[in-house]
Amino acid sequence: MSFPATRLRRLRQQSHLRALIRETDVASARLILPCFVRPGHNIKRPIAALPGHFHWSPDRLAKTLGRVRQQGITALLLFGLPRRKDARASEAYDPHGAVQETVRRLKDRDPALVVMTDVCLCGYMRHGHCGVVQRRHPRTVNREPFTIDNDATLELLAKVAVSHAEAGADLVAPSDMMDGRVKAIRQALDHRGYTHVGILSYAAKYASAFYGPFREAADSAPQRGDRRSYQMDARNVREALREVALDLDEGADLVMVKPALPYLDVIAAVRAKFPVPIAAFQVSGEFAMIKAAVARGWMNEPSAVMESLTAIKRAGADLIITYFAQAAARQLRHQRMR
Repeated sequence: MSFPATRLRRLRQQSHLRALIRETDVASARLILPCFVRPGHNIKRPIAALPGHFHWSPDRLAKTLGRVRQQGITALLLFGLPRRKDARASEAYDPHGAVQETVRRLKDRDPALVVMTDVCLCGYMRHGHCGVVQRRHPRTVNREPFTIDNDATLELLAKVAVSHAEAGADLVAPSDMMDGRVKAIRQALDHRGYTHVGILSYAAKYASAFYGPFREAADSAPQRGDRRSYQMDARNVREALREVALDLDEGADLVMVKPALPYLDVIAAVRAKFPVPIAAFQVSGEFAMIKAAVARGWMNEPSAVMESLTAIKRAGADLIITYFAQAAARQLRHQRMR
């Protein structure tokens, strides 16, 4: 039927009626807060590139956990910084590293908290790449003087994941984009008896211009070259579906698309093809754009944040990793109390 018999505005006249027929809702329990941890004690250092976020020492982050949980946040994703970097990312799998120590403290304080850990090497490597660097043969057609040794990297990634599992992580999240890393990590975890630890794979991680603030926060920018030989080309969607399929076949329990807003079509394509939990990462550049526009009076922050998160959820994401997690959780709680 058409107008005037059909009037879609009838169901938009009143706030509670709009809520009754709402197709997509963002919930605090589906938001994951990224946190940066570094060695030391009593550290809470502002991150200039990510306003409102901090570098935490393990003890200080654990002490603030109660306030975070009161806001409705039930899951954290930890990124670590080392004291020293080297060519083997040694501190990434050090049982006394910042991530490992933070996991232990968080789980001791709140066993019900879902603790996820980023598994990568870039922030721990002197060269800033996500894998072991080797020199290219002089006759190679690639002009770069080096390449990433995919298979040598897998061993280190597996060591990182096992060290996180030993500390008590619920999920490990490999973000390196090496071929075969999910299989290597699953086998290593199972061999050590950590069959209960899940893998959240950064399955479709694109080589993106939206990572700048994160790389400053994690001190993880490559010293030379870029990451296009292992992160995905922004022009490809079918390749993302192949990546997801491979990671699931290797043992991934959840998969991720990163970034989120510029890749809503990829999230939707993954959702349409795979009946598995899907995470999306609203990355640092997305956060920074909204913050910059708000600072200039061009956007209302609460409205922009909720609209962006709703778009990601509407595209098909079940879980959203976002630097706005706490702000969004506070807003959702306020709405429930009205």
